Amino acid sequence: MHPVVVLLMGPTGAGKSDVALALAARLPLEIVSVDSAQVFRGMDIGTAKPDAAIRARVPHHLIDIRDPADAYSAGEFVRDAARVMQDIWSRGRQPLLVGGTMLYFHALTEGLAALPAADPGVRAELDAQAERDGWAALHAELARVDPAAAARIHVNDPQRIQRALEVYRLTGQGITALQQDRRALLGTGEGAGAGPRVLQFALAPAERSVLHARIAARLEAMLEAGLLDEVRTFFTRGDLTREHPSMRAVGYRQLWDHLAGASSLQRATEKAVFATRQLAKRQLTWLRQRPGARWFDTAQPACASRVLDALTGDAFAGPDHAHG
Repeated sequence: MHPVVVLLMGPTGAGKSDVALALAARLPLEIVSVDSAQVFRGMDIGTAKPDAAIRARVPHHLIDIRDPADAYSAGEFVRDAARVMQDIWSRGRQPLLVGGTMLYFHALTEGLAALPAADPGVRAELDAQAERDGWAALHAELARVDPAAAARIHVNDPQRIQRALEVYRLTGQGITALQQDRRALLGTGEGAGAGPRVLQFALAPAERSVLHARIAARLEAMLEAGLLDEVRTFFTRGDLTREHPSMRAVGYRQLWDHLAGASSLQRATEKAVFATRQLAKRQLTWLRQRPGARWFDTAQPACASRVLDALTGDAFAGPDHAHG
């Protein structure tokens, strides 16, 4: 069988995991997590990580491969995903890449530039500057040295602001210019070559209000399941700060601030819901720019069946779903 890779992309809270499990129950698929937080051990509740029973039933990859004190880059993800996909293909099965970390999907299909490695000294300088002047001031600095990067990086995205400024300070060049030279692991356009066939599916409720309601309900369920205690475990470890990439994950960052005394639990919860909705908005904006992706409405009960039909080559049930 010719190698196939299935990309199941969608915003947080869209219901990707349920569809993925339904597909894996019917087809020779193994799930590869495309989630920058599920790579970290112990971050289980707040990342909606599949439990041991699910992982025993359906193979999952690239979960629990880093300690939260460690960094994990898009470049490392591409390297790890390439190795895992080759292993899956070697066993006569196909990889199903599922998640909402759009940077990772972008890195797989569009390639990554040869950017300098993270520099702890430069990052410490930028963190100190942000603490003194605020991230908006650093975003303004980025706008001066790399206007294109500042235009696509939100002022409330400290991780990417820091990385763009770090690259500039290390190389003297904007990250935008350096990213022009890249090579993709998975080609998705015309003339993609003899690589694996790439099938792209975008999953999201058609109505934004449905997604917003799901996000709020999901966070409430996570809190009832013990998310605050999970974050407290990291807060009290002693080797983590709110600036570690793992602790910047939505939900963790806001509850960390609550544990630090910066906000009430109710206010932290409100901030986490708002931040998750903002994240989902950015994820959807990115997905709409994927010309090869077929859209499915996860609010429809037959969503998984429709994706299954598309995967097995049956007649596609109705026109591709498009968001307005």
